[in-house]
Amino acid sequence: MLHENFNDLAAFAMVAKERSFTRAAAKIGVSQSALSQTVKNLEERLGLRLLTRTTRSVSPTEAGERLLQMVAPRFEEIETEIAALSALRDKPAGTVRITAGEHSAISVLQPALRRFLPDYPDINVEIIVDYGLTDIVAEGYDAGVRLGEQVAKDMIAVRIGPQMRMAVVGSPAYFARHPPPQTPQDLATHNCINVRLPTYGGLFAWDLEKDGREVRVRGEGQLVFNNLGLRVQSALDGLGLAYIPDDTVLPHVSAGRLVRVLEDWCPYFPGYHLYYPSRRHSSPALALLVGLLRYHGD
Repeated sequence: MLHENFNDLAAFAMVAKERSFTRAAAKIGVSQSALSQTVKNLEERLGLRLLTRTTRSVSPTEAGERLLQMVAPRFEEIETEIAALSALRDKPAGTVRITAGEHSAISVLQPALRRFLPDYPDINVEIIVDYGLTDIVAEGYDAGVRLGEQVAKDMIAVRIGPQMRMAVVGSPAYFARHPPPQTPQDLATHNCINVRLPTYGGLFAWDLEKDGREVRVRGEGQLVFNNLGLRVQSALDGLGLAYIPDDTVLPHVSAGRLVRVLEDWCPYFPGYHLYYPSRRHSSPALALLVGLLRYHGD
C-alpha cells in the first residue's frame, strides 16, 4: 500500500484548484520552485501525469481531476474538524475568512470587530473586499456578506444589519450648472458616477422605485470606480451625481456639501446578511461571530 505524504497531496490539490503554481505557492507560503518539485515528486511516485503545464496555465489531467475530486473534499472535512477542536479550548480560536462589499465591511463588520476582537485574542479575522458575487466554497471563505436578495438559496443566511436605502446626490456647484433631476428619466442628461461590476463586467444599475413602479437606470458619465470613497469625493468635487448608500452621505447632506435628489424614488430594501454553506459545520469562531453580528432590530 502506498503511504503518500499528505503534504504532497495537499500541495497538488491547491495547484489544481488554483490552476496556477504562482497563486498556489502564495497561499501555501512556499516558493514556486519548491511547490513544482513537490508535485513532480508526487507524479513520479504515482507513475502518473497529474497536471498539464503550459507557459500560461496549469490544468489537471484526467487522472489529476479524479485525484482532486477524491482528496479535496477530505482535506476540507479535516480542516473543518480541526477548527471545531477549538471548542475544547477555554475560548474559541482560529481564523475566519469573510468576503464582503466595501460598504458592509465598513458599516457593519468593522464596528463589530472593534467590540469582538479584544475579548478573543486567539481568533483572527480576514476580510476581503470584493464587489463580485464570490463563490465562497470554491474560494475558501468561511462566510460572505451580501444584500438579502443576493444570497444563494443553499446558504444559511443571518441578517446582520437594518433596512437600507440609497441616495442620489450631487454638490451645490454641480446643480448650479445642471438642473436637478425630477424623474429617473432625467438622469439621461446628467453626468452619472458609476460602478463597474466584476462578475459580469457591466455597470451597476441604479434601482429606483416609487408607488410600486420600478425603474432601472444605467446612466452615462465620465467616471467609473470600484471604490466607495472615490464616488463620494467625486460627488463632493462637483463631477457628477452619485448613487450611494444614504448613511454614507447623510453627514454631507446635513452640512450642505451634497444635495439629495429623487428621494421619493429611493425606498428602503432588505439590508445585509452574512451567509455560509448549509452543509458545512461552522467553526466555533464563526459561530461566535455570527451570534455577535445577528441583527435584532426592526
